[in-house]
Amino acid sequence: MWFFTPEERELQKTCRDFARAEIAPMAEKLDTEEKFNLKAFRGMGDLGVLGITADPDYGGAGLGATAATIVMEEFGKADPGTTLSFLAHSVLCVNNINSNASPEQKAKYLPKLISGEHIGCMAMSEPGYGSDAVGMQTKAVKTGNDYIINGSKMWITNGNMADVSYVYTRTGTGKKDLTTFIVEKGAPGFSVSKEIHKMGMRTSPTAELAFQNCKVPESARVGAEGDSTVHMMKNLEIERITIAGISLGVAQACVDQCIKYAGERKQFGRNLANFQMIQKMIAEMATETETMRRLLYTVCYEYDHGHKSNTLASMVKLQLPKMATKIALDAIQLHGGYGYSREFPVERLMRDNKLNEIGAGTNEVMIMIIAKNLLKDALKE
Repeated sequence: MWFFTPEERELQKTCRDFARAEIAPMAEKLDTEEKFNLKAFRGMGDLGVLGITADPDYGGAGLGATAATIVMEEFGKADPGTTLSFLAHSVLCVNNINSNASPEQKAKYLPKLISGEHIGCMAMSEPGYGSDAVGMQTKAVKTGNDYIINGSKMWITNGNMADVSYVYTRTGTGKKDLTTFIVEKGAPGFSVSKEIHKMGMRTSPTAELAFQNCKVPESARVGAEGDSTVHMMKNLEIERITIAGISLGVAQACVDQCIKYAGERKQFGRNLANFQMIQKMIAEMATETETMRRLLYTVCYEYDHGHKSNTLASMVKLQLPKMATKIALDAIQLHGGYGYSREFPVERLMRDNKLNEIGAGTNEVMIMIIAKNLLKDALKE
C-alpha cells in the first residue's frame, strides 16, 4: 500500500521471507497431524513480532494495527492456522496485558511472552456463552488476599499449551461486572479439560479450560473489579481488524495458486490460462482480493491515526472472511478434482478461513453491531 512507512515495508518483506522459509514448508504436514509449529513460533520471537503492538520497554515493537495486520497477511498466506495462534498470543494475550495490566504485571509477563519463551492465550468464550460473551458465568470470588475461580472456557486458541492465560470472569451480578485475571500454567485448580479437534485451523491448538476452585492471588487481577467490559470491547476492535488480515492472506494465496496452476495445467491440448472462463475467474478473484486489501488497510491507517471505529472494524470482520471463503471456493472450482483433493493447498485454505467467519464474533453478530450503530447514528440527526 502506498501509505506504508519504510518500517512497515521492511516488516512486510521480513515476514514474507520468514513465512516462506519457516511456515509454508510445514503447513500441509502439520495440518494432517494436527500439530502446532512450535519451531516457527519461537522464531517469531527472534523476529520481534510476538509483541508487535507492545511497549518497547518490555521488548515489544511498539507498532500499530497496520503493522500487526501486515504480519497476519504474510503469515496467513503460508498457514492460517499457525497465524491464528500467533494472533491469539500477540493480540489477545500480549496486547491485552500491554494495554490493561499494571507495570508490575507487565514486567513479570511481557518479556517472556514477547521473546517466545512463553505462550499466551485469552479465555473469554464459554460452553454456553460464545456470541453473548458478557453473559459468561465463570465466577471469581474474593477470599482474603486471593480469588477463587470456578467455571469453564471453550474454544480457547493455544489453551492447551499456554504458559499464561488472560481469563475473563464474573465478579458481580450485573451484566458488566466482569474482571480479568492472569492465570499461570500449573495454578491450583486450573486444568485443560479437553482438546478440541476442528475442520480447519488444525495447526492451531484449541482447548476447553476448567477452573475448579482455582486459587489465584489478588495480584493476578488486571485493573479493578468490573473494569474488563471496557477492556474487552477495546481489544475486540483490533482483534477483528487483524483477524481480517488472515483472510486477506488466504485470498491472496488462493489467487497466487490459481495463477500458477492455470499456467501449468493443460486441458484439450492447451494451458488453462488460455481459456476465457479461467481468465474471468482469476480476474474476479484478484479484483476481489485487491478490494479486500484496500478496505482493510484503509481502516488500519485510520485506526493508527486516532480514527477508531467499532463500525468499520465490524465491517472488515464481516466482509473479508466472507469474501475469502468465496475466493477459496472459486479456487477449488478452478482446480477441478485436484482442488477437492489434498494435493493442492486450496482446500486447506478454505477449511481454515471458515473459522474467521465465526471467531472474534460471527458474521451474524457483526451484522447486528453494524446495523445497530448505523441506526443509532441516523436517529440522532
